[in-house]
Amino acid sequence: MSFNAVAEQAEAKRLLEAALAEGPAHAYLLHGPPGVGKRAAAFVFAAELLGEHTRVERGLHPDLYVLEPLGDQIRIDDIRTLRRDLHMRPFEAARRVYIVFGADTMNEDAADALLKDLEEPPDYAVIILVASDLGPLSETIRSRCQAVPFRRLSERAIREAIAERAPELSQQQLTTLARIAAGRLDRAERLLDPAAAQRREALLAVARAVYLDPAFDANDAAGVLLATISARGDEAKEQEDDRVAGLELPAREAEQRVRRAQRGAERDELLAVLEELESWYRDLVVLAAGAEVAVVHVDRLADLREDATRERLQAAEVACELIRAAWRDAEELQLSVPLALEALLIRLRRELAGPAMARV
Repeated sequence: MSFNAVAEQAEAKRLLEAALAEGPAHAYLLHGPPGVGKRAAAFVFAAELLGEHTRVERGLHPDLYVLEPLGDQIRIDDIRTLRRDLHMRPFEAARRVYIVFGADTMNEDAADALLKDLEEPPDYAVIILVASDLGPLSETIRSRCQAVPFRRLSERAIREAIAERAPELSQQQLTTLARIAAGRLDRAERLLDPAAAQRREALLAVARAVYLDPAFDANDAAGVLLATISARGDEAKEQEDDRVAGLELPAREAEQRVRRAQRGAERDELLAVLEELESWYRDLVVLAAGAEVAVVHVDRLADLREDATRERLQAAEVACELIRAAWRDAEELQLSVPLALEALLIRLRRELAGPAMARV
């Protein structure tokens, strides 16, 4: 595996390749959206630093230390364990490499503990922090690391990845899935799953029912969306159960890993649901404005042409704003998901269905 296995990300690759050519700094911060290649790049970088790919890719090199969050956070005990290892000399290679995934989930105590070693690390250590969100990381931690930014992938890159995995799809289907994935390979891969396709159909049925169904019930519709979110969480739980079954982990750690995978999948699915809802109402705006080329749901053009009336244009714009606000709240974990979804659907109904139908 080499940096060629990481799609696009020219700036990130240039910075990491320069570090290998000129000699690495003591700490790097790989940051950017989920699903764009940060994890793969971190392992390739570590493999190059240690001079061996096979064991690094499997996580078995004695001079590689990988830390991931258990539960929702990286806690101070996790960092204390890392710090004890940090002061051990390399076993085989010329250096030791530490990869901290989910660095943005460190709580305050953990971040303070890690900062001490970022300020005065052993000369043989290279620390690679990987984060999806820079916001929770203090400016002090960021300033001690070489920043390596990652961007959302282009629609073309996502299309090519989907076409490689599912050559049977039509051009309309390829374009739709690539646009829904919004620059993230992990989402593109999930969208190819038959269960994901069923969840998408349920989601779009709710999106249309908001303004078409006289008997629309916000509580029932929220239940449909919650079921899609829970289904994704159950899939992730089952997959993680299978993974930890082959590892010799303490029961508590195994349970935490499974719970973390389930909650993370549910949260990501919630954000994906909100993004696709917003993109559907945005498509109504785009079509009403005569810009069909920019539509996301290319495979549902017939429905969109029927729904995208001039009378609905302003309401659809407001709907997009309401969903974006809900998305921001969800990203910051500042909501009760069932209540928030029901409240959002009530507001969408009020805006999109018109006064008469909204009272039904």
